[in-house]
Formats: sequence, C-alpha cells, structure tokens
Amino acid sequence: MDESWALAQMTRIEVVIAGEDVPLVTELLSEVGATGFTVVSNVSGLGHSGYHQGRLLFNDRNALSLITVVLPAERVRPLLDGLRSLLAHRSGVLLVSDTWVSRPEYFQ
Repeated sequence: MDESWALAQMTRIEVVIAGEDVPLVTELLSEVGATGFTVVSNVSGLGHSGYHQGRLLFNDRNALSLITVVLPAERVRPLLDGLRSLLAHRSGVLLVSDTWVSRPEYFQ
C-alpha cells in the first residue's frame, strides 16, 4: 500500500446517555486529555426502557445524546473507568471499538 494511505489504529468510544449527563461525560473527556469529541443531541432508539424519540420536549436535557470520541490507547482505560462508574448509577449505553484514522496527530 502507498505510504500516503497508511492509517493509525486508535479506539473509538461511543456513549448514549441522558442529555442531562452530557456535562459529566465531557468533563471526563477533558480530564483524560481528549482533543475533541462529537455530541449528537436528540437521538432516537429502542432499549431496555422502551423507545426514545429524538425530538425536544422542552430542552436538550430531556432527550438522549450520543457522544463519540477517538483516543490513543494510553487514554482509553482512564476514560472507560470513569464512564463505567457513571453508568453504574445512570442509564446509558457504552460502545468501544478499534478504529483507524488517517491523521493521528489530531487525536494525540
């Protein structure tokens, strides 16, 4: 493969949580040194507590949000520890997967 197409392996973490918990997760991301993340508000889905529609009732704290972050290996464990602790007392879904990125310097 041409070296210009080389990819770097990282870890992708996605968490679906109540909108009111977004600040707790973004604080964790800051603490582990994440250089960026994506928050998608008003997500819909079917889970243990039934179907959630992705429309605002009164504000974004009453809806579900999806937060996605890509991290190098050394930052993954502290974030997972914090997220597991948070999700032990709140509802949510945590997904972790290997991913490959074309510009790893963006995630350092």
